[in-house]
Amino acid sequence: MLKIKQELLAGLAQALDQLSPGAGDKAAFESPKVAAHGDYAVTAAMQLAKPLKANPRQLGEQLKAALMALPVYQQWVADIEIAGPGFLNLRLKPAAKQAIVTEVLQAGEAFGVQPSNGQRLMVEFVSANPTGPLHVGHGRQAALGDAICSLYETQGWDVYREFYYNDAGVQIGTLATSTQLRIKGFKPGDAEWPEAAYNGDYIQDIANDYLAKKTVHSDDREFTASGDPEALDDIRLFAVAYLRHEQDLDLKAFAVKFDNYYLESSLYTSGRVDAAVQKLREAGKTYEQDGALWLKSTDYGDDKDRVMRKGDGSYTYFVPDVAYHIAKWERGFTKVINIQGTDHHGTIARVRAGLQAAGVGIPQGYPDYVLHTMVRVVRNGEEVKISKRAGSYVTLRDLIEWTSKDAVRFFLLSRKPDTEYTFDVDLAVQKNNDNPVYYVQYAHARICSVLAAWGGDVDSLAGADLSPLHTPAAQSLMLLLAKYPAMLTAAAEGFAPHDVTFYLRELAAAYHSYYDAERILVDDEAVKRARLALVRATAQVLHNGLAVLGVSAPQKM
Repeated sequence: MLKIKQELLAGLAQALDQLSPGAGDKAAFESPKVAAHGDYAVTAAMQLAKPLKANPRQLGEQLKAALMALPVYQQWVADIEIAGPGFLNLRLKPAAKQAIVTEVLQAGEAFGVQPSNGQRLMVEFVSANPTGPLHVGHGRQAALGDAICSLYETQGWDVYREFYYNDAGVQIGTLATSTQLRIKGFKPGDAEWPEAAYNGDYIQDIANDYLAKKTVHSDDREFTASGDPEALDDIRLFAVAYLRHEQDLDLKAFAVKFDNYYLESSLYTSGRVDAAVQKLREAGKTYEQDGALWLKSTDYGDDKDRVMRKGDGSYTYFVPDVAYHIAKWERGFTKVINIQGTDHHGTIARVRAGLQAAGVGIPQGYPDYVLHTMVRVVRNGEEVKISKRAGSYVTLRDLIEWTSKDAVRFFLLSRKPDTEYTFDVDLAVQKNNDNPVYYVQYAHARICSVLAAWGGDVDSLAGADLSPLHTPAAQSLMLLLAKYPAMLTAAAEGFAPHDVTFYLRELAAAYHSYYDAERILVDDEAVKRARLALVRATAQVLHNGLAVLGVSAPQKM
């Protein structure tokens, strides 16, 4: 059906060019607002009416005649109706819709996947400093980043996943002193315990392992504790490695993998920060005032100029960000997406201003940002705010242990990133249609049960005669299958994995309706095989869509 759609679009472009040379670029199909009106809608006649100084309905009549004279329209289109001031509603023949079943079964897991476009994309996400366990906000970011990566992979991009973190800032110093105090026997509430210290039980766990002289491994570092309570630098290195290992366990439980871990400290030790500042100076985009170095960010649309280097000689936090993104560009990533919390909104203008001012060829609007809000967690009807392990927030691992990896991923992706979200733990463990991830997974498992009950060779269904699939319920399901590739493309372009969750819920509902409307394992062999082919294709698309979200497609439930 996708090939047929392209052929019909080419025919529409040809007919429009006949009406008005050059109008073929307006060839497009829309979905009718009311499904009963047809399968595709064409609004080109109304768009051309004004420049051609013609009646749109009369243009619609001319366009209809031109289209129905084309062999491809005679082959695949049952009827074209003119509605309103000049809408064209196309009704496809059943055979056109049936073609999607064969396309899905032949493509399998590759259905909806575009060929390589030769372009590289970096997505930076999670990027949590190693000062404590990952919280549910990090979980939302992990789900978003990983799903956006998967979406772009379906569109032919070579995707690279990167985790960036600060291993030597003020927060790391607080982590080291908090751990040292625990090592020396102090605890929260003692007179010696600073107000800014980290209070979670995990600090005591780090202290215990440090005193035991253990070795900790993470994806990007390893360190053996000396056990010396006075060796603050050793304590710092051990604590960072320990918490990076803990984060790795969280990410493994969430099935998220990274290609690289990038250290903020390396931007200083490699000289990249100084080099970036020098580029800005040489470009004439800085000035000294009140003992500080300023960036002329107002030249690039910022509401005011920004301090780069404070009076004490330290850089403000957006300066290493500029250096980091110059490094991304120099590493060959022409497109970069950053997944961050909404608290980072203020840095966008100044980072982009710095990149433009540096004059290294980076285009405007680089990088792209996806900002997300935090997540409220409700359990037993009450908001959960504190985890004993973390001390002040619910961890990602808490959420996974209370529910499941699949539920956490699907739920956290079910809303637009910038909307507030409440994670209902009780709903996430329910096994009924109110639970959206269960509803979608159950549709897949239900189809697998039908195929198992049949017991035949599922691969043979790709050659089934599909002509019996002419009922409204079957055709509705096939039209929805055909929307999957375009949905993926739009979701990638809009950084919108929530579109995938909406689509999967709609597809699951369509399958359940079809199952209720038509018995699949009937006596008529031809009808049975056609219906089995349709539901097998539906299971494949459910599987593919869930895979984009990082959610499993169980065969039994």
